[in-house]
Amino acid sequence: MERIDYIQLVKDILTQHSINHSQNDTEIQLIFDDHNHHYQVLNIGWDDQTRIYGVIIHVDLKDDKIWIQRDGTEVGIANQLLDAGVAKEHIVLGFQAPYKREFTEFAIG
Repeated sequence: MERIDYIQLVKDILTQHSINHSQNDTEIQLIFDDHNHHYQVLNIGWDDQTRIYGVIIHVDLKDDKIWIQRDGTEVGIANQLLDAGVAKEHIVLGFQAPYKREFTEFAIG
């Protein structure tokens, strides 16, 4: 079986979310750091007189695993990765405390 290209898959999923997430006078930015394997979707701008700056999604690739550091989506990045054929043992819910990860269906780290 051919191995899934995790880098391209993560980029595709994040790009999809950047298109569907734009709102108000904010800008959605994709940050792809291929050298260090950090991938983010940011929301930047203004809502009236309030500054908006926030990470919607943050995913890292390390040790042949996909680490979900932040997931501000309704569908869930882990669900999208599973639907694309990524094994649960290759997904780490980095936003969960290390002691809680053993109680999930996903990798511990």
